[in-house]
Amino acid sequence: MSEKKLFRLEGKVQNYAWGGFHYIPSLLGIPETGKPSAEYWMGAHQSAPSAITVNGGASTLDQLIKANPESVLGPKVWKRFGELPYLFKILDVKDMLSIQVHPTKAEAEKGFARENEAGIPLNASHRNYKDANHKPEIMVALSEFWLLHGFLPEDKLKEVLKTVPEFASLAPVFEKEGYFGLYKTVMEMPQEEVNTFLRPLAERVLPAYQAGTLKKADPAFWTGRAIANDPEGLNRLDRGIFSIYFFNILEVHPGEAVFQDAGIPHAYLEGQNVELMANSDNVLRGGLTPKHIDVPELLKHTRFEAVHPKILTGAAVKGGVEKIYHSPAPDFEVSRIVLQPGERYEHTSLSTEILLVLDGSGVITGADGEGISLGKGQAAVALFEAGYKIESQTGITIYKAGVPAL
Repeated sequence: MSEKKLFRLEGKVQNYAWGGFHYIPSLLGIPETGKPSAEYWMGAHQSAPSAITVNGGASTLDQLIKANPESVLGPKVWKRFGELPYLFKILDVKDMLSIQVHPTKAEAEKGFARENEAGIPLNASHRNYKDANHKPEIMVALSEFWLLHGFLPEDKLKEVLKTVPEFASLAPVFEKEGYFGLYKTVMEMPQEEVNTFLRPLAERVLPAYQAGTLKKADPAFWTGRAIANDPEGLNRLDRGIFSIYFFNILEVHPGEAVFQDAGIPHAYLEGQNVELMANSDNVLRGGLTPKHIDVPELLKHTRFEAVHPKILTGAAVKGGVEKIYHSPAPDFEVSRIVLQPGERYEHTSLSTEILLVLDGSGVITGADGEGISLGKGQAAVALFEAGYKIESQTGITIYKAGVPAL
């Protein structure tokens, strides 16, 4: 009998205010609570580790890793990262997330140490760095998904500054000082000046948004929504509105992916997705949020350059039943496995892998011959060098997280 390397896994729901109420409970087959269900976390992050059952007893994935890290993660992953290097999530975005940037690994280490030395509690609302890790991330859309992603190319941004009358005075700033000068100007603008500057724009777009005449590809749509959803409405206008006009607005279709590296400013706007990221909770915010905003820190870590968005469609492997979404991040790799009735998927894990069923049902069987039945919303974890097969009589769609070959 070989050593057990396959376990059922249960993640944790996060009730952030921007989340929807129905999608994640419906996926997981759990009752709605009246609270927003924004994210479903699967992994070993210290603030919400996933539950597993070991030898009939309750445990967590982080405890299993701590007990025998090299055996669970694999020697190369343990040596390089010293932990499970990714966090796997399902997101349901009902309301816009904050404009945000994630730090590089080196800057996260410095920032985390600096805030520790200053005695700022880990759970303090004004803390920027919750850990010492970077946070590149990849998302795969599960629905029509909208997001802001990096600064517009120069010609498109110049067109915005020329055609939106309220922004005319910013055109010379961009001409002379580029992306950094433009963004620094609006992000450091006193709040009263922001109100004065954006008020005519707000009064113009809000009625159009409320009348339903704006398309989602138009920044005016998301500006209208931001104002309509803000308890302060027109009285205190959010400087994040500038970012809505200065950044690329992307529409991503189901099965398409977007990678976001450290320093790329972004914000999710609407929809459901699978998200895989480095095992971190470091976020530097710049608007569209009641949470802590640290403009100097945000400016320090933002990449002030044109971004030409790349929509990833994945590369087919394993005879076409699996599609891998490659990215430059060494910490993680996400793939989608789709089996038709009667098809089989066989694999030996290169690292600790987490598998979540999005649709259908099937059985995952390890080398010890023990099978785990999985239905919609259920997950399993395969440890390093776990040989396993997945079979389905009805058809199944699975998203899998792991670490690429090191």
